[in-house]
Amino acid sequence: MPSPAVLYLTPPEELAALWPDEPAYRADQLHHWLYQSPVLDPDEMTNIPAGLRAELTLWPFDLEVEQLADGGRTVKWLMRAPDGASIEAVLMGYPRRTTLCISSQAGCAMACTFCATGQFGFERHLQAGEIVAQVAYAAAYLNANGLADSPARVTNVVFMGMGEPLANYANVKTSIDRMTSDMGLSARSITVSTVGVAPAIRRLAAEPWRVNLAVSLHAADDELRSRLVPLNRRYPLAELIDATEYFVNETGRRASLEWTLIAGTNDTMKQADKLARIARRLRAHINVIALNPTPLTADRPPGPGATARFIERLRAAGANVTLRDTRGQDIDAACGQLRARAVTAGA
Repeated sequence: MPSPAVLYLTPPEELAALWPDEPAYRADQLHHWLYQSPVLDPDEMTNIPAGLRAELTLWPFDLEVEQLADGGRTVKWLMRAPDGASIEAVLMGYPRRTTLCISSQAGCAMACTFCATGQFGFERHLQAGEIVAQVAYAAAYLNANGLADSPARVTNVVFMGMGEPLANYANVKTSIDRMTSDMGLSARSITVSTVGVAPAIRRLAAEPWRVNLAVSLHAADDELRSRLVPLNRRYPLAELIDATEYFVNETGRRASLEWTLIAGTNDTMKQADKLARIARRLRAHINVIALNPTPLTADRPPGPGATARFIERLRAAGANVTLRDTRGQDIDAACGQLRARAVTAGA
C-alpha cells in the first residue's frame, strides 16, 4: 500500500487498488470487515496478515469523548477529524431496535435558534466516508460491547445529528448508497431529516431507494417559523408543505413532522391547531419532543402539564402524534450539545 489510506474514505470499489500485489480476495476480506462485520481495531481482521493490518488506518476521526446514560441504553460520541472538525453520533437502544443518530455536517449553517449545533455555525460538509464511518463505528461498538436490552446491531439510522443533510446532498446520497448496498441496511430503516430544503425534498423523491422523510417543522405559521428556522424565509411553509406532499405521493412513504416543544413559544393551542391541519393534509405523523436545553439559549421545555395539553389538543384535532422519549439529558445528548459543552468549557 502506498501512503496509508483511510479505509472508510476509500470508496468500496477502490479497495482492491490499495494492495495491487495481493490476491484479489484481499479486497473482499477488507470489504467484509469494513461493511458486514465492522471492528474497532484492524488487528481484529483475523484473516488478513499481520503485516498488512499494520498498514491500515481505519477511522477518519479520533474518538474524543464517549458518554453513557439511561442505564447503558444510550451512548454518545464526540469524534474529531484530523482537520479539527467535530462529529457527533448517538446510539440509542430500545427493546426491538437500536437506532443510530448520525451527523451529515460539521456544524450547521441553518442557524435554528434553539439548536446547539446552529449556535456555533458551519465548519464543513462531511464526506460520504465520514458519514458511513459513524454507522460502522456504532456497529463495531455493538459487536464488541452490545447495548443494554436492545438488538446488538444497528437496525435504524436517522440523519438527525449535526448538520442539514439535504444541504450536503451528494455526500448523503453516496452514504445511503453504501449503507443499503454494502452494509445491507434497508432504506425503510433510514430516515433523512430536514428543516425544509424544499427542492432537495423533491429530488430525494426521485432516488431509487425509499427512505423515510422527517421534516423539522417547529412552527406552523411563517411568522414564528421564520424566527425559529431562518431557512423558512427562503422556502416558506406553503412551498415546504407542497414539496413534502410531493415526496409522500411519489414514494408512498409516510412523512413525519418533528416538533421541538419550547415553553411560551410554540406550545400554544393555536400552534397545535395549525400543526394538526398540516399533519392531516400530509397524512403525517407528528413527533413531539420537549426541548433539550442548550448552553447558549434561555429557551426551556414546557412543564408536563403544558406538554400534555398540547398533545391532547393535537389528538382532539385528529392528528396522529407521539411524545418522543427524551434520551441522555445527563450526557448532552441533543445534537451539538456535547460539542457546545466542549467549546464553552475551553472558552
